[in-house]
Amino acid sequence: MARYGMVIDTTKCIGCGACRLACQNQNDLLSSMPFVKFSEVEAGVYPTASLQVVPSQCMHCEDAPCQAVCPTGATYTNEDGIVCIDHGRCIGCKYCMAACPYQARVVDERTGAVDKCRFCTVSALNGTEMSTCVTACPAGVRVFGDLDDPDSEVSKVLAATHATPLLGDATKSKIFYVR
Repeated sequence: MARYGMVIDTTKCIGCGACRLACQNQNDLLSSMPFVKFSEVEAGVYPTASLQVVPSQCMHCEDAPCQAVCPTGATYTNEDGIVCIDHGRCIGCKYCMAACPYQARVVDERTGAVDKCRFCTVSALNGTEMSTCVTACPAGVRVFGDLDDPDSEVSKVLAATHATPLLGDATKSKIFYVR
């Protein structure tokens, strides 16, 4: 089985929001419930200071705090390592939202269920191995694929860069950042 992951190169991100818009269209999301969020991080000091746009989303952690606190088992990890939600089992208690160190969960106002990035699971399982946010990005910020396949593009990018998880390795995140 594959173990899907992603590298996000913040040095390339122009903050256009194409990834978020594509995700919202793909997943039929309201504008108030984005799976992709942006923050700005200042780097350097005057006169060479810069501002980086950092897109974030569910990190599909191997040690997912959200899964550990879910009382109904609605949050689970599938065989490809993708953290998923069984919307029919979600009771909207929001324990997963409180437990997520990345604040990656959103409430679907239409159903009351909690939701999050799915790594475009349907696309991945159909063999295209590409997330919508990756294909929409005009700057080539994101690389998606099988972390266990040394010949995959994502594995090659990880080997060639100093990409690290956003908050260290406490949750064993499957999204890595080049900063």
